[in-house]
Amino acid sequence: MSERRGVLYVVATPIGNLGDMTDRARRVLADVDLIAAEDTRQTRRLLTHFGISAKLVAYHDHNERSVAPRLIAELESGRDLALVSNAGTPLISDPGFNLVAAAREHGLVVSPIPGPSAVICALAAAGLPTDRFLFLGFAPRTAAKRRVWLEALAAEPGTLILYESGQRVVETLRDLGLCLGASRRVVIARELTKRFETFLTGSPIDLAEQLSAAAEQRLGELVILVAGHGDATPDDSREQTRVLRVLAESLPLAQAVTLAARLTGAKKNALYRLALELGLDTAPRGAGD
Repeated sequence: MSERRGVLYVVATPIGNLGDMTDRARRVLADVDLIAAEDTRQTRRLLTHFGISAKLVAYHDHNERSVAPRLIAELESGRDLALVSNAGTPLISDPGFNLVAAAREHGLVVSPIPGPSAVICALAAAGLPTDRFLFLGFAPRTAAKRRVWLEALAAEPGTLILYESGQRVVETLRDLGLCLGASRRVVIARELTKRFETFLTGSPIDLAEQLSAAAEQRLGELVILVAGHGDATPDDSREQTRVLRVLAESLPLAQAVTLAARLTGAKKNALYRLALELGLDTAPRGAGD
């Protein structure tokens, strides 16, 4: 009979409220031989709170490629290992991919211990469609890269979810309005599961102005949720009609539709049908004069 190989447990930990720590997560962290932690100091505080004594090893963005082989060797020798991030579910914009991928390649058992996730918490309470969503992680830091990145997402029909820091959230919201349309519905979730948990809803520009004026709403990391392309409300439809009418007064219909899609986030085909229904399929005023 072959010797036992260790199990890699991917353990979710609280994103704010320590009451969200599951019994199973506590048992696993207490029983494993080694815990790979994104920040050993923060994880030590968590373990101390729950009366858990364990051996920790640092495993983060800057060392995961070099540390992963050592951890695989520990698993191959029969030692059980838990992987945790600073908060929430590991690998979701947190370190862990290289270790989990390597464990799978070596035929080792990888067992998820489910629990808190800022993505799912925010989506469940945001009031945006949940049947299809796309998690994007953090937006690019520079405006030029961020705008190219957002442009590529303009036609995505599902709810978009991204993380952003308080320092860049206002600029990112403004770019959302520019690239995805000023009428897109946006929800910002912050301080999830904590005392000052807050959800803010509005257009990208309205929220940018609101957060720009309120420094306390920019503290920490925020979850931004954006309605998918074509998810129009009655208010959206009215805005699409208004924009189409204004543009069609001075532009050919095809160009007016293209610009309206850029500004409102609606699909061009839907806007073209709307333009025909509105009788805007004639040459713009002043054309040929």
